[in-house]
Amino acid sequence: MSIDIKVPVLPESVADASIATWHVKVGEQVTRDQNLVDIETDKVVLEVVAPADGVLSDILDEEGATVLGEQVIAKFEEGAGAAQAKEQSAPATENKSSNKSSNKGESVEIKVPVLPESVADATIATWHVQPGEAVSRDQNLVDIETDKVVLEVVAPADGTLSEILAQEGETVMGEQVIASFASGAAPAKADAPAASSDNDKASGAENDALSPSVRRLLSEKGIDAASIKGTGKGGRVTKEDVEKSLSAPSKAAAPAKATTEAPAPAGERTEKRVPMTRLRKTIATRLLEAKNSTAMLTTFNEVNMKPIMDLRKQYQESFEKRHGIRLGFMSFYVKAVTEALKRFPEVNASLDGDDICYHNYFDISIAVSTPRGLVTPVLRDCDNLGMAGIEGGIKALALKGRDGKLSMADMQGGNFTITNGGVFGSLLSTPIINLPQSAILGMHKIQDRPMAVNGKVEILPMMYLALSYDHRIIDGRESVSFLVTIKEMLEDPTRLLLDV
Repeated sequence: MSIDIKVPVLPESVADASIATWHVKVGEQVTRDQNLVDIETDKVVLEVVAPADGVLSDILDEEGATVLGEQVIAKFEEGAGAAQAKEQSAPATENKSSNKSSNKGESVEIKVPVLPESVADATIATWHVQPGEAVSRDQNLVDIETDKVVLEVVAPADGTLSEILAQEGETVMGEQVIASFASGAAPAKADAPAASSDNDKASGAENDALSPSVRRLLSEKGIDAASIKGTGKGGRVTKEDVEKSLSAPSKAAAPAKATTEAPAPAGERTEKRVPMTRLRKTIATRLLEAKNSTAMLTTFNEVNMKPIMDLRKQYQESFEKRHGIRLGFMSFYVKAVTEALKRFPEVNASLDGDDICYHNYFDISIAVSTPRGLVTPVLRDCDNLGMAGIEGGIKALALKGRDGKLSMADMQGGNFTITNGGVFGSLLSTPIINLPQSAILGMHKIQDRPMAVNGKVEILPMMYLALSYDHRIIDGRESVSFLVTIKEMLEDPTRLLLDV
């Protein structure tokens, strides 16, 4: 049966593509899912694979030709010549399959997960398993890093990793084959040194519980994770634990270091060059783009936090008993921002070319510091959440960020961003807009300051607010009024309940 080989559907932002490389010639027999041709766009390289076993009968567009989405570029004959080839290779195939079943089990391709449209490619971060090593089902094989999240690829079954096709640091595409896996094979269990295999598994399982940044730091410093006492959830070793261990050298670590490194002469000046991670490069690109492509301006105000602090002190215990979570400041910030966004729709809007897109929903990005860098997962439908729901949502996002478990769905969207540099001691800052949003609110350290109240000096817990906004869409009147609304609601939390 004849089948048309077509260019895949191209995204709306991509007008056309080019034939990059034909991997199969006319008349050549191929197997199902074998790559026939690479098609290059201005963003990604697309692979077109064989729809079935058969023969490529005709190539309509040669390498270098410009093609459109769903254009027919070749003809394919399903099953042509397949029967003869199967008969000729039957004995060899049977021998191979019998050997495979007896030695390695069924062969499975390990592929990169499907990447979202907004993510062009990814990078192999860390292989946790080496070729020939036996693994169990759902054990993490490799970490794949995109510009937003780290994806884990797990073993599809009990078996052995046969071959690694993409090494650490290589750039890979969605659904690209990066390794071969033999399911059902467990040679390590039959061999004599079973104890060492068990130790390796335990070590692998322990490494799987570590975040990519911790594993990378341990590898760079040559430290065994078992020698560090973890302070994270469930005893997990965090980056801070590793850094603390480095700053306070242990007795056990000293001899090991002496054997691998010569003592540095006194006064020697050293430096270390480390490639930027994909996340760090993306952060740098986006921040620079925001500075260069927006008319960004920052307005400031200050807020008296005493009413909220008194309210938390009064109801903290009963709130935690009822909802099972502590009442923090962020729920008040999110609630005040949500109410202010309702009153000033321009701040909740975004620019799309020459159009202003007004959003009738309230998805707020919360800046979270992770071992890999600053990310902004989204807390959705904040207008429908109570204080406990907001606290629970923020805690869940923060834990995901710390453990490297944030998904693409957690990161996409968001109409407005809140960042709290006060947790690190920042007294004042000018936050940068998180594109394509139009504004970002910076919260800061709460600090006692002498304030004039009714002609008298009082010591009050004060905090500076900073609103950075895109002046192309938000005028000064709206920005200042928006910030004053947040100030008034935080200084009188009753307004949040009465909507006044």
